[in-house]
Parts: sequence; C-alpha cells; structure tokens
Amino acid sequence: MLKITKKTEYALIAIRHIEDNNQLVSSKEIANKYSIPRELMAKTLQLMAKAGYLKAVKGPKGGYKSQVSLDKISLREFMESIEGPLALIDCHINDDCAQFDACSIKEPIKRINNNLLNFLDNISLVEITK
Repeated sequence: MLKITKKTEYALIAIRHIEDNNQLVSSKEIANKYSIPRELMAKTLQLMAKAGYLKAVKGPKGGYKSQVSLDKISLREFMESIEGPLALIDCHINDDCAQFDACSIKEPIKRINNNLLNFLDNISLVEITK
C-alpha cells in the first residue's frame, strides 16, 4: 500500500499550520493542537529548518516561521527532504537487490515509479496548504 509516513504527515500539518499563522509558532503549540507527540514534532520542525523551509528563532518567545515560497516547492521535493528518496520498491533507490538482474517486474515498476514521481513533482506545497 502506498502511504505517506507519519513523519511526512506531521511535516505537512506543521507547514500548513505555520502558513496559517503570521507569527512565530512553537513545536509545543502544533503538537498540542494536533495531538502529535511533542518530541516528534520538535524533531520534524528541526529537520524542516535544516532543509531551509523554516526559520528557527531561539529563546523563550521563539518558534518557527516559514522561510520559503511554498508555490516553488514540489510535494516530491518536500517529501524527499523529510524521508529521503521515494520509490515503490527498494531496488529503485538501492543497488543491493540479489534478484535485480533476473527480476521480471523491475521495468514496469520503474515506469510506475517514474509516473508517481512526476505526479508529485507537479503538486506544489501551496496546494496542500490552501
């Protein structure tokens, strides 16, 4: 089953919440509002800041704010910055499959994977945060 991971789901929730607020937003605020484990939200926001999507402001009144224009970021780019390379099956991102040379489904799966990646390339984050 194709599924967005919790990590990506929480990152999407966070970016939308931050976009909806024109002020600094804390990880605690987002975690409490959406019933997300606080530690996981803090790590997710740190990862998003490291990727350049958010600006982190330290201090007692600190928090996070958006640092990029979401219409310039594809859903694929965002997801890969959170999760790493996306693929339907591991052999399309790792070269260590013992059955790779004899595999009868690698080419059809590769086409499907490429179509999925192209689809995600054509969805901007602004479409998710509307």
